[in-house]
Amino acid sequence: MDGPPHTLTFRLAPGALGHLMPLYLWLAPDGLIRGAGPSLRKIMGEAAMGMRLDRVFDLRRPRRAESPVELTRAPALRMNLRAPPHTAFRGVAVPLAGAEGVLVNLSFGHAVREAVRDHALSDTDFAATDLAIELLYLAEAKAAVMGELAKTNARLHGAKRNAEELALTDPLTGLRNRRGMDQALSGLLASRSDFALLHLDLDHFKQVNDTLGHAAGDHVLTEFAQILRESVRGGDIVTRVGGDEFILLFPGLIDYGPLQRVAGRILDQLCAPIVFQDQPCAVGSSMGAVLSRNYPAPQADRMLSDSDRALYASKAAGRGRLTLTEACGTLETIAP
Repeated sequence: MDGPPHTLTFRLAPGALGHLMPLYLWLAPDGLIRGAGPSLRKIMGEAAMGMRLDRVFDLRRPRRAESPVELTRAPALRMNLRAPPHTAFRGVAVPLAGAEGVLVNLSFGHAVREAVRDHALSDTDFAATDLAIELLYLAEAKAAVMGELAKTNARLHGAKRNAEELALTDPLTGLRNRRGMDQALSGLLASRSDFALLHLDLDHFKQVNDTLGHAAGDHVLTEFAQILRESVRGGDIVTRVGGDEFILLFPGLIDYGPLQRVAGRILDQLCAPIVFQDQPCAVGSSMGAVLSRNYPAPQADRMLSDSDRALYASKAAGRGRLTLTEACGTLETIAP
């Protein structure tokens, strides 16, 4: 069709415009704020009405605007409230007919979550066609679900770790059990590092059970476990592998000197009877030891067998002593 394009002009009541654009801003030609949508008034405060734009907002894009008309030349606007919490807005400006100024339609963009939180906004503060609040609710719901999943996952991992720890722990003494000892020994062998192994049991333990009962026996075992803990270094591994039988692992030991001192401390502690319900329980300990460096290629079965043999050599020699396995396989029994 020839001729100039048709121009459509119409007027909207402020209430209708606010319903369509709750964040609109009407700027007079002199830069004064003459009107604002209900949600923007709530955010700016009524005191902003009649003030210059640059007194209320800090322009980010464009950085300067000598008149409101210059805002219409920018493809997109970026501005922040000057007052805390410095809410960020994005928007677009169009000129109004009849030189009545500029209409700016604002939104929060990616800052919608912060704006809702900072200004206690609800769905009624957004246009009915604006999906921002629905997307926000979905994001919050997703975050809540993911948070619960993370908590559940953490609980499951914690339960798994606890179950694994329980599977490696002797329930009576709190020491590692046979499975825990096997795991620790396998780790030391895999690391190819030097270590010592001390195999020991309680002398005269059967008499305690037979005369005073199993409750007394359990008490002796828990007290002996504590003596073992107090006799070793922090990084050493104390295990109960069954009955009154214990195995201690000493990472880094390359000779028997420190091991003999540990054995001496244990035997000294047992010089005084362990008391159960005012009844003395006289027990001792026989021990056998091996060093990993005495084997060309140390293996768990061989080391356990040799330490067991050394333990029984201590019993045969009179109990309450330590027997060392030398590199050639010979045994040296050391009395307290």
